[in-house]
Amino acid sequence: MNNLRIVFMGTPHFSVGILEAIQSAGLNLAGIVTVADKPAGRGQLMHESPVKQFAVQNNIPVLQPLKLKDPDFIRELEALKADVFVVVAFRMLPAEVWKMPAKGTFNLHASLLPDYRGAAPINWAVINGDSETGLSTFFIDEEIDTGNVIKQLRMPIGENESAGELHDRMMVEGGQLVVETLNDIASGSVQPIPQSEFTHSPKRPAPKLFKENTRIDWSAAPETIHNLVRGLNPYPSAWTIWENSKGEIRSVKIFRTALTNETGNGSGKIHSTKTQLFIDTPGSKLEIVEFQLEGRKRMTSREWLVGNSAADWSILKG
Repeated sequence: MNNLRIVFMGTPHFSVGILEAIQSAGLNLAGIVTVADKPAGRGQLMHESPVKQFAVQNNIPVLQPLKLKDPDFIRELEALKADVFVVVAFRMLPAEVWKMPAKGTFNLHASLLPDYRGAAPINWAVINGDSETGLSTFFIDEEIDTGNVIKQLRMPIGENESAGELHDRMMVEGGQLVVETLNDIASGSVQPIPQSEFTHSPKRPAPKLFKENTRIDWSAAPETIHNLVRGLNPYPSAWTIWENSKGEIRSVKIFRTALTNETGNGSGKIHSTKTQLFIDTPGSKLEIVEFQLEGRKRMTSREWLVGNSAADWSILKG
């Protein structure tokens, strides 16, 4: 029987999916730690993280430290008398925190560690065109994403699956993997494996996504561009710059593309039929299915072409 007192640490919607699985399994959530409320939006109203909203709705004690080494926070955390900490999409913990519970502190990471250590493992697996990824639970240690692996689950990536779609599937599977990990810890059956023993695993990085590494290079192969677009959909999204016939320059977010068999010359020229929008890429034309022109709403190319002409626009490279 699992009587562990669990303290959960996380922030975004993905974390909430894991919390829901823990709660549905009937396990004891003794407390939750998340970021402090912060102003957001035009009105700068205070915004609560999805994890805090879950805690409030379910009457679970919640801590929101500004600094994880704050003595008051440490005392409040100790008062929860947790047996184990579960960390999902949170901050790097200081040693005085992750060493606190007797059964340890473990993290859920959205890759098959040691592959894709870093902030954006889901995105980079799709961007790199992988056909498989997975989930890992591991005990936290001094370095980021390097601790001993507890359990792993392999997952296929669909040929045209977006990072957002994969994220949602991983949230469901990740919840079950965390519950299984907690049950194994409770029963004493855990046998962690050092990541150094995964000698045949690739060790690719999964760095943060910035403006610089999300811009589309139209000289790349169409498959590379297609994977970048789906790997950044819905957030932060792949982007490019278009210029219209009036010399106006607009940033454009590209959300969905489709590979075609039509020959392309790599010119980056934008052209269309009555219902489809294409860009010439090396070897073949790439169809733009859904995008958002700066100052406009997100729409399909079919919707945009009702009142616009592809001939009025060109891509600015560089």
